[in-house]
Amino acid sequence: MLNKLDSDVSLNWAREDGKCMKVLLIGDILSKIGRNALKYGLPNLKKFYNVDLCIANIENASGMFGITKKVKDMISDAGVDIMTSGNHIWDKADGVKLLDSDEDILRPANYPKGAPGRGHLTTDVNGISVAVINLQGRVFMPPIDCPFQSVDNILRKLNNHIKIIIVDIHAEATSEKLAMAFYLDGRVSVVVGTHTHVPTGDERILEGGTAYQTDLGMAGPFDSVIGMKKKETINRFLLGIKQKFKVGGEIPVIEGLFVDINDKTGKAQRVERILKRVDRTD
Repeated sequence: MLNKLDSDVSLNWAREDGKCMKVLLIGDILSKIGRNALKYGLPNLKKFYNVDLCIANIENASGMFGITKKVKDMISDAGVDIMTSGNHIWDKADGVKLLDSDEDILRPANYPKGAPGRGHLTTDVNGISVAVINLQGRVFMPPIDCPFQSVDNILRKLNNHIKIIIVDIHAEATSEKLAMAFYLDGRVSVVVGTHTHVPTGDERILEGGTAYQTDLGMAGPFDSVIGMKKKETINRFLLGIKQKFKVGGEIPVIEGLFVDINDKTGKAQRVERILKRVDRTD
């Protein structure tokens, strides 16, 4: 379905000459139910869209917090090529070690100098160079370095021949994510937000050719409160007493964004929001 400001202006189509790189971006993978959603649903989803590159955020993939080597390998086997993260990537020591040893995992680039891992990478996809950048917001989040200045520093260092650049900004505030998108419009191919586990309905192509969605959502239980059991979460609001969150919900989904990117210009040509209910028969 096409979203339109009026009958003449389409927000998620932009026609250009050239071939397309097909990129699938997936929101935060939440625990075992999120991993199973990928295991049973991602192969067919990639086949349907003829995906060239799949990127997912993995900061909640192991027991809700952090990542382990075993879980990381499961996600790779399911079909994820590059993994971004956020503030919870530091929650398991095993996962912190992976940041230095595994080239396909990123942590936010704007953590201070000396933090393990790296915040961006370049990779070859069917003979085309692609850069992926991971950022973290600062509004209602840990007080780390400025994501706007950090991404500027990275872009200055990237080789000029790299046209396709994808940014995951892991942030709480919608305003911060949207501001980043407008700041980078025309300089990168895609800006997507992660962290809230709730997909937003504002997918679009900005004026300069950058694809955008404020939050991708998650791979996890659809009938839940951001992936957590409803009863415990409601009681937390009702009583004002902190309770341990438990993953809950019986309807696994994959939420994210599919983007066609022109391989000559690096500009987005089409975006489509993804919400796929996953069944073991997929």
